[in-house]
Amino acid sequence: MKTAISIPDSLFNAAESLAKRLGISRSELYQRAVYSYIEKHRAEGVTESLNTLYESDGISSGLDPVIEHLQGASIAKEDW
Repeated sequence: MKTAISIPDSLFNAAESLAKRLGISRSELYQRAVYSYIEKHRAEGVTESLNTLYESDGISSGLDPVIEHLQGASIAKEDW
């Protein structure tokens, strides 16, 4: 898909130089840049969704107290 965007001249010139140095087209450079940006921020959406889920009433992200006690009891006592 073709699209038109507006960017400052200095950014355009830097992108042109980088594309030439990497031996790729301008389109390829922008595709890679956008893909990288999306991947970088993808985890933020997951974190926000999980935070929203665990902030809801009735849902606890903590360990069940009975399980916590059983885990503690299963560890052998050592003298230090």
